[in-house]
Amino acid sequence: MYEYGENKITLRLPRPSDGFVVSELISQCPPLDTNSTYCNLLQCTHFSRTSVVAELRGEIVGFISGYVIPDRPNCLFIWQVAVAEQARGVGLALSMLRDILERNHNRQISAVETTITESNIASWALFERLAQELKAPFNKSVFFDSNKHFAGNHESELLMQIGPFCTQHES
Repeated sequence: MYEYGENKITLRLPRPSDGFVVSELISQCPPLDTNSTYCNLLQCTHFSRTSVVAELRGEIVGFISGYVIPDRPNCLFIWQVAVAEQARGVGLALSMLRDILERNHNRQISAVETTITESNIASWALFERLAQELKAPFNKSVFFDSNKHFAGNHESELLMQIGPFCTQHES
C-alpha cells in the first residue's frame, strides 16, 4: 500500500486481465512507445513477478514492466514506467520500483538496467533517485543508436546501469 494525502494506492502483481487497461495507460503517457495489447498481456502474465500495477480506487494509475535478463539472473531490466496524470508528482514510480525490488522472489537482483532517451528528464530523475536510494553506482552509455538502430527515426536509447547493490527484502 502506498499513501499520498488521503489517497491510498495499492501496489500488486499484474494480472492478465490488466493487459488492455495497461495498454490504454501507456498510450496516455508520452513519450512512452506504445506496445501491442498482446505485448502488455504477456507483460502482465509472463513478467508479473518483475512488474507492478498501482491501483487507486479500483483504477490502474501506474504500471512498470520489467524482466530479469536471461543471461544475467541478478539484473532487472525495466522496460517501461507509466504513471497516470492524476498520480504524478508524489513518488509513485519510485515506490513501484521499490515494490518490485523488495519482493522475496526477486532476492537475487543486485542490479537494475533501463534505457532512456536523452530528452526524458522525468525518467533520468527517477532512476538517479533510485541509484541514490540504493547507494549504488550508475553508468550511462549508448545502447541503441538513433542512426544505427532506428534509421534516424527515434532518439538514441541510453543504457542506465545501476549497481551492484543490496536491498532489504521483506518476508
